[in-house]
Amino acid sequence: MKKNKPHSYCPLCLNVDNFSFCNDFYHCSNCAGYFRPSELLPSREEERERYESHNNDVNDPRFRKFVEPITSSILQNYTPNSKGLDFGAGTGPVIETILKENSFDVALYDPLFHNYPDVLDEQYDYIACCEVIEHFHNPGFEFDKFSKMLNPQGTLYIMTQLYDSSIDFGSWYYIRDNTHVFIYQKDTMRWIRDKYKYSSMSIEGRMITMRKA
Repeated sequence: MKKNKPHSYCPLCLNVDNFSFCNDFYHCSNCAGYFRPSELLPSREEERERYESHNNDVNDPRFRKFVEPITSSILQNYTPNSKGLDFGAGTGPVIETILKENSFDVALYDPLFHNYPDVLDEQYDYIACCEVIEHFHNPGFEFDKFSKMLNPQGTLYIMTQLYDSSIDFGSWYYIRDNTHVFIYQKDTMRWIRDKYKYSSMSIEGRMITMRKA
């Protein structure tokens, strides 16, 4: 990686120093995240076109299996009386669908496909965020919002692909998607845990679970 003068600050931790540049991403030395500079961020129209190209059928057994780490944990740890949010549900809100089949109370939010801003003023026992956080143009703002929306002992369920040094970043399939604009490492998730005062965090493959105090 070569040193390069950044065109913007880190959108997660607001750091402005010690960036390196590789394959259209800056690497932040403070939170260990990788982010695309502002001039390379996709437009809302480009994002919508990309998301609509996904075949997200809520009845597809493979799609249901993919989100099972989140849905099974919610079903085991919460009850139908608990209040949840499927954040970034996209064109096929499979998490909400599965949970509602089990009589769970789940709200939907997606800025493109389920734009109901009133749900962001509510409090939740759990928030599910599946393959969403890598699309955040302003992850600091979004994680601050999650922290404020979660009740005490509430849980944030995340699925994303974390980067580590065993992966060749330049040839990694995950950065070929131009809507993947912020890439996280385990150290990035630890930074988020500490910044927003989550009392615990577990990482199992793509699944990251954070719990409020």
